[in-house]
Amino acid sequence: MTTAAIEKNSFVVLQLGSRKFAVPADIVSELAPPVRLNAFPHRTPVVAGVIVRRGRVIPVYDVSHLLLGRASPSSRFFLVATRHFENREELSAIPVDGECELVSGELLPTPVDSPSFVTGMLAIEDDQIEVLDFENLVRGDPETNHQAMESGNREVRP
Repeated sequence: MTTAAIEKNSFVVLQLGSRKFAVPADIVSELAPPVRLNAFPHRTPVVAGVIVRRGRVIPVYDVSHLLLGRASPSSRFFLVATRHFENREELSAIPVDGECELVSGELLPTPVDSPSFVTGMLAIEDDQIEVLDFENLVRGDPETNHQAMESGNREVRP
């Protein structure tokens, strides 16, 4: 198998609350240990604040309401991933509750009723794990995010 094929089928599985989600491995920069989250006044609901990591200011997006329908109890780490803006890249982070793991698997089709930030499913052992489009998740698409937050009753799967 070529390196490109391996990377295409590699995902980082992360824990939020009691649920697992996955993101493509090629966007993940690091899993940062807990550091001080600097909050500031703003009107963007999904932005929790910023962390300073390796001399860079990295925005932190709290996506637990979108993914769990409620606030996550705590975060133990920050998953730092790369986002693309026109001709440049920027690091962004989301809090995660547990350690992450690198897995390989086939990306299965997205269920019809999935929000725009879900790009497919990953079957790992007996689990069906939603694969997240990190860009759409943290972008804060008002319509999609409002609908997901309003429903608050996303199906909770173990």
